[in-house]
Amino acid sequence: MELPLMDLGLLFAMILIFIGSFVQSAIGFGLAIVTAPLLFLISPSYVPAPIVIVGLFLSIINAYKYKENVSFRGLGYAFLGRIPGSILGGLLLYYVDAKLLSLWIGVVVLLAVVVSLLPFRIEPNNSRMTIAGFFSGLFGTSSGIGGPPMALLLQHQEANLIRANLSAFFVVSSLISLAVQVPAGYMSMSHLYLTLPLLPASYVGYLVAMKVVDRIDKETIRNVSLVMCSISGVAAIVLALR
Repeated sequence: MELPLMDLGLLFAMILIFIGSFVQSAIGFGLAIVTAPLLFLISPSYVPAPIVIVGLFLSIINAYKYKENVSFRGLGYAFLGRIPGSILGGLLLYYVDAKLLSLWIGVVVLLAVVVSLLPFRIEPNNSRMTIAGFFSGLFGTSSGIGGPPMALLLQHQEANLIRANLSAFFVVSSLISLAVQVPAGYMSMSHLYLTLPLLPASYVGYLVAMKVVDRIDKETIRNVSLVMCSISGVAAIVLALR
């Protein structure tokens, strides 16, 4: 028996959220990178607010699990940049053509990946955390993909430090993004209803990730992060040029 088209769309959305939640729980980020392009094809309404809501849900769980590894001082500077970045992202959503915005985000992310591959390490400090927070806010609010700037900056840290600080950052940054998306018209009760069936799939993805997370070291996280960021950048450019 064939499922109705709407039910098939929801089923595919739940599968994507499961995979994205597994990836994010395993390496610290990746939910939006894995899910956003394909969720947009299922329904544009899934991007960006429902992804941000799922990300908030998942980040709360992961931040609590790794709470002993959270560096609140460093994250404070990231939040300092996150707020103006989110405001600018909301303005771009309202005034700038979506394809142009997607193209710009893709180019910036790929440039950041290239810089990460150069033979020197960029260690996080107060000013760099502020800058990464700004671009995370800009990208996250306008496209739902806010992970790459922070992930690239933290890529050389210990595995649990990466997971802890990215998760804690995403909790606050998701709330900021949602607050900005409401007046911009991209977050409403209909988006919340659309998100609710996705939350169980996200939690199952988290549970499965916890079965393998202890086998994933910081070098694996760095390599996967660079691949994920590259995919994110290329996907954004491809969507912009379609």
